[in-house]
Amino acid sequence: MWAFFVTMDTIKEKILKIIQNSISDTDFLLIDTNIRGDQRKRIIEVFVDASKNVSADDLAELSSKINDILSETEDIGNYRLDVSTPGVDRPLKFIEQYPKNVNRNFELEYQFGDEVKKVKARLVSVNGNELTFNDGRNEFLINYNQIIKAKVLISFS
Repeated sequence: MWAFFVTMDTIKEKILKIIQNSISDTDFLLIDTNIRGDQRKRIIEVFVDASKNVSADDLAELSSKINDILSETEDIGNYRLDVSTPGVDRPLKFIEQYPKNVNRNFELEYQFGDEVKKVKARLVSVNGNELTFNDGRNEFLINYNQIIKAKVLISFS
């Protein structure tokens, strides 16, 4: 039974390496992967983002690139590959995701000294690791490294 887990881990590592290599020469950021199932029916979910808006054509091209390599790789078995953006309900993970969200509203959780602050604010600008937000009353600066969680709020206006 132990050999099965080692083999599953090895296959997952192989799949992850293929995904990372496929993305390395693109403008995409690998946000997350989810690999589940077995040789009979494996589901591989890849979540990517970029510093610019990602189109359906961009995702289809990346999916094709990853699929071409996966389909030639032994041990993977039957699989379904889903390549998409993380969606608006997922927090941002990398500083590179912020510039395209300037002027959008955020729900922030960040470290301020010894306390954790939570606030809703609009992202005004990004300058290196320094993010300027406005909560409607004040403009304030947060270093990216202070952010615990940042989610873009959906706006229908």
